[in-house]
Amino acid sequence: MIDLRSDTITKPTEAMRKAMYEAEVGDDVYNEDPTISQLEELAADLLGKEKALFVTSGTQGNQIAVLSHCVPGNEVLLEKDSHIFYYEGGAISAFAGVQTRTISSINGAMDSADVQSAIRGNDIHEPETGLICLENTHNRAGGAIVPISNMEAIFNVATKAHVPIHLDGARLFNAAVAEGKTVKEFTQFTSTVQICLSKGLGAPVGSIIAGSHEFITKARKWRKRLGGGLRQAGVLAAPGIIALTEMVDRLAVDHQHAQHFAEGVKNITGISVINAVDTNIVLVDTTAKGITSKEYIERLKEEGILAVSFGPTTVRFTTHYDVTKEQIEQALVALQKI
Repeated sequence: MIDLRSDTITKPTEAMRKAMYEAEVGDDVYNEDPTISQLEELAADLLGKEKALFVTSGTQGNQIAVLSHCVPGNEVLLEKDSHIFYYEGGAISAFAGVQTRTISSINGAMDSADVQSAIRGNDIHEPETGLICLENTHNRAGGAIVPISNMEAIFNVATKAHVPIHLDGARLFNAAVAEGKTVKEFTQFTSTVQICLSKGLGAPVGSIIAGSHEFITKARKWRKRLGGGLRQAGVLAAPGIIALTEMVDRLAVDHQHAQHFAEGVKNITGISVINAVDTNIVLVDTTAKGITSKEYIERLKEEGILAVSFGPTTVRFTTHYDVTKEQIEQALVALQKI
């Protein structure tokens, strides 16, 4: 099978497996795991924040951020198709006791004027705006890069209103590599940020949240409350260090493969690419074939290709470390056959 479902299915490299085996470890709940400390210091420096914290997943990191920034009864502003709103089980309502207010966007980028209009005032009938969440790259917009200028405009609005900004940067390194910029150029317009060590960076487990000393102090307690305090976690941090030091630049290869795949799809009758393909995600529409995305995915599976549904007639294909150019070519042959 050629697995184009997600970059979450990547396997750790041999270097990562070796590093896991050899990792120096200690009890991280006591702040005694040297490999965790090394990872967190490295991540904080790369992200341009005072401190960082290792968490088990991107979803846990986002939830901890909301819990740390907000109090029950707050309202969180976020894009209508964002991961936090769409794919995290309503956790910010279940755990933090906050409500969401969604804002439409163009390719994942909310208009700063719309954000400003959505921020609540002092009316006793209204909830206080506790947090604004951004996502970059934006998953449901097809791995779209939210421009730094857009982030800056929203950050300026938020700063004037004294509202913090959290960035769900699960695939932020994809944006940075595609734009030829450092991640700090994106995170400078955030209060806090979450990045995934898995996905395109290839680590088997874990994410990082980063922000001020005060934020991470709160976040560490919330991580414990959520059952995320880990013991000899250096075995998980070791591949994370490799992810941040050896796997970033190669994301450009995934982007090239996605572009090549998209160009090939354009030559196939009955299907069409419907996103700009900024990074490693390609969205394909099956409307002209007269079949649903789920039906098309079953046909793909019969030809040895795995993909996921992103809507009634939309199929998502995602390139990653474990997919070669030759496999992209094979996938295109399968699509042509169908």
